[in-house]
Amino acid sequence: MLTVVAAGLLAMALGVIGATLPVPFVALGPGPTHDTLGLYEGTEIVSVEGLPEYPTSGHLNMTTVSVTDGLSLFTSLYFWAAGDRQVIPREAVFPSDRTDEQIQEANAAQFASSEADAEAAAVRELGIPAQVVVGGVVPGSPAAGLLEPGDAIVAVAGQPVDSAAEVSELVATARPGETVTITFRRDGVEQQAEVVLAARPDRPQGFLGITPTVEAREGSIDISLDGIGGPSAGLMFALAVVDRLTPGELTGGRFIAGTGTIDPTGAVGAIDGIPFKMAKASAVGAEVFLVPAANCAEAAATAPDGLALVRVTTLDDALAELDALREGRPVTSCA
Repeated sequence: MLTVVAAGLLAMALGVIGATLPVPFVALGPGPTHDTLGLYEGTEIVSVEGLPEYPTSGHLNMTTVSVTDGLSLFTSLYFWAAGDRQVIPREAVFPSDRTDEQIQEANAAQFASSEADAEAAAVRELGIPAQVVVGGVVPGSPAAGLLEPGDAIVAVAGQPVDSAAEVSELVATARPGETVTITFRRDGVEQQAEVVLAARPDRPQGFLGITPTVEAREGSIDISLDGIGGPSAGLMFALAVVDRLTPGELTGGRFIAGTGTIDPTGAVGAIDGIPFKMAKASAVGAEVFLVPAANCAEAAATAPDGLALVRVTTLDDALAELDALREGRPVTSCA
């Protein structure tokens, strides 16, 4: 009898431990998906003012990966056995040398950068007159307190600039401790800031502390979606901007989803978690999924049945593939 009682107490203790003991793992799975042509909490995700705007149809859904933290031994085993999530070390998502707040701030900054880069890529693709602006300022950097997001950059060290790349190239010629004159326009008034560049351990060039980007010179394009982190929505944001600013409808009425980073030149980059993103897209009704070329092999191996995969390398490439879909021509598949 005592043996039975002891065994029962041990089983109970193990059950309590298994249900409550935290383990250093997180579970990745399908995250929220949003139509970049639609609304989020009553507000257009992509809105345009002061530029010709055209009707759209169908869907251009961006996709995400969810991260479930605070796992117990039992929940981690459950997710592992279920097979619809991936259990990985927590360190891979939340590095121990950074606080959770710092990680969230970095993810938010990446997302904001993807929004700015998407606008820049779309403006470049459409040939809209543009200007270089400060997309963001690194807190505590040499530029902090001197430049602000939205400042239009006219010249760097006396050299006029027409692209974000030119800003970076001109700053890269200076060394830590050197003063660089940034000519900028704020509220219609041209001003100058004398910025003393700082040193960084990872490079010999001086550090300014801004993220230059490009936006339309006339009118405004606003991309707004709260509560999302990371850079992987860039491609879908850029497509939504192009769709709103051009006649015709990119989707041809189809439900299209996708993923991929984008830079101001329109280059589409690889992302993580594509199996989960495709699973969510398929579950909500997507017919076609736009896949960065570098993710094609993984996507082809894990795609849900019935979801057509389209390989893309640039924004221009993605637009050409969507044209082919609308016209019933063959597309470049990952398969």
